[in-house]
Amino acid sequence: MHSNDVLLRRAVGTDARAAAGVWLRSFAAALPTVRCAHKEADVRDWFARVLVPRYDTWVAVTGNSVVGLMVLNEEELKQLYLDPTWRGRGLGDRFMDLAKKQQPDRLSLWTFQVNTSAHRFYERHGFIAVERTDGARNDEHEPDVRYIWQPPPAR
Repeated sequence: MHSNDVLLRRAVGTDARAAAGVWLRSFAAALPTVRCAHKEADVRDWFARVLVPRYDTWVAVTGNSVVGLMVLNEEELKQLYLDPTWRGRGLGDRFMDLAKKQQPDRLSLWTFQVNTSAHRFYERHGFIAVERTDGARNDEHEPDVRYIWQPPPAR
């Protein structure tokens, strides 16, 4: 199935459990060397109590399955995770287009330094690395990098 067969829509409360499942599977697949700082039950609770109701949360849905998620907090892209079976099918590109449409003036995000595939993805979409840290400020205590995207100046 191609990403064009997937609907991107705002998340509702009933999506929280499935979206948390995508997050957990994606984190494990994409970051095998990074210790997940939260128990599975806590991640699911966080999705249900915080991410879906309080943030601009979007899901990618095919049939009855959530296969991706994106969370924006104004200009900050807080989360972008795809089910591992959906990587490389254009779904991330669709989410990125949506993020830029929602926040056309600027986007910022953090990703782990070890996540080189994320670096390539974001850089391909025009993001520039602006800061690197030792990870002391994130829950995983994993070195990270901050990226910024801004549209090119109007001519």
